[in-house]
Amino acid sequence: MNRRYWKNVQATSLRGAMELCKDFAKEAHNKSVERIAIDMGETDHWTLYKWFQTGRMPANMIRPFEQACGCDYVTRWINASAGRLTIDIPTGRRCTAKDTQALQELLTTATGKLLAFYAKSCEAEETLAAIQAAMEGLAWHRGNVNQSQQPQLELEE
Repeated sequence: MNRRYWKNVQATSLRGAMELCKDFAKEAHNKSVERIAIDMGETDHWTLYKWFQTGRMPANMIRPFEQACGCDYVTRWINASAGRLTIDIPTGRRCTAKDTQALQELLTTATGKLLAFYAKSCEAEETLAAIQAAMEGLAWHRGNVNQSQQPQLELEE
């Protein structure tokens, strides 16, 4: 089974975003639903299954859920459904060829999805997710170029 390239994954519904978080926690951190519930401070893991089934999660549990899973697909979906872009805060760091190649991949995928959509061989949700990912990638690079004029200290390796 091939592993997903999680950086380019976009949710198309709230329930899908919750499933993506659960799948990411399982694949990247080997966490079960029971372990996610423990990390969230939930006493009963069946509560999470109920939230997955209904697609409803209390707003005050979204951040603990995402922190337990190690990703933020629910927050990203909420922003996208409100017509907003979500990008990591740029630090003005130097970009590598890998960063530029990842952006090119996003743009190529979005263009391919657009062509397929207009040829009626791709769903609108899938096309919108690809466009959203490409716009977020471009927005990050825009912010990074803008921030490079006044770079901050890089604290990460």
